[in-house]
Amino acid sequence: MDIYLVGGAVRDKLLGLAVTERDWVVVGATVGQLTRQGYLPVGKDFPVFLHPRTKEEYALARTERKSGRGHKGFVCDASETVTLEEDLARRDLTINAIAEDQTGRLIDPYGGQQDLRNKVLRHVSAAFEEDPLRILRVARFLARFEHLGFYVAADTMTLMQSMVDRGDLDELTPERVFMECEKALKAATPTAFFRLLQTLGAAKKLWPAITRLDRLEQLSQHTDIPEYRFAALFVEIPMAATQQLAKALKAPNRYTELAVMTSQAYLTWLALPTLDSNAILAFFQQLDGFRRQARFQQFMHLSALLARADIDHAPARQAAWQQLYASGASVTAADVAADLQGPAISQAIKTLQLAKIEATLATIK
Repeated sequence: MDIYLVGGAVRDKLLGLAVTERDWVVVGATVGQLTRQGYLPVGKDFPVFLHPRTKEEYALARTERKSGRGHKGFVCDASETVTLEEDLARRDLTINAIAEDQTGRLIDPYGGQQDLRNKVLRHVSAAFEEDPLRILRVARFLARFEHLGFYVAADTMTLMQSMVDRGDLDELTPERVFMECEKALKAATPTAFFRLLQTLGAAKKLWPAITRLDRLEQLSQHTDIPEYRFAALFVEIPMAATQQLAKALKAPNRYTELAVMTSQAYLTWLALPTLDSNAILAFFQQLDGFRRQARFQQFMHLSALLARADIDHAPARQAAWQQLYASGASVTAADVAADLQGPAISQAIKTLQLAKIEATLATIK
């Protein structure tokens, strides 16, 4: 039984980057051998185990053969006769198909080290086209490494284009698409992910409403928060289209809600000098700002970051909004007459809020 460090850990170490997680491949072993040694099986579709002490992932070397549609449409062979080279051959990119043995020796049958030196993202073999998710993975690696000078090899672009043209992306589930999208949003240059997919025509299938990337590019210079970056894609997209796309992608609520608020309200946030007290209070109420304060403050912070590309003195605009918000939020039911009931309480609170917002607005203008 031989054990090798594989994939991203080897790649990132060669690039001089921090290694955050390590994956291992085990050659010449069986499921029984690993379980008897205390490895915990966790793989649903493939023989993957957790090390009994480190909890790192150890997978039996395997080959895969396409047998149907979808990411489960593969026949897997994880017998003890599968070689390391055969296991590496099924991987997506050459830079991810380098292994290191326990002495530190590198095994690189597909030229990954050379491609790292040349800063090329290149597919390992024609087996790449058996899983269309690899198109998104290439785009995600470009988002991660483009700032280092990496680019996609011409033959890989040609292969991905043919996959897109014949409709292979139809096999992907929304969950798998958003998983890659989220990882790209955390990368150094997330626009590279979306730009590559636009070049291939894949964006028309995955997110047709998103056509502009300049907002994302500008915002990414100021924050690496993925929810903020996602919302920046929807600044000038109608709220209904934003809701529809976020639902189709099955994006988590924290992404969806901020994206919808941004498409719905950022331009109003920007237009503060034209708003009166009634419009300002309606803005707070429309976004449920007084009840869901944490979510609303996320939107306010995001808007201030977006505004750096639209107006001068964006921090001053943010400060003005916060003063107005504090004025409205300071009013509670305890501030109105105790004998009021039902709708009269709400109306009295609103009247007080408008008065306080009006007074604050006068000091700002």
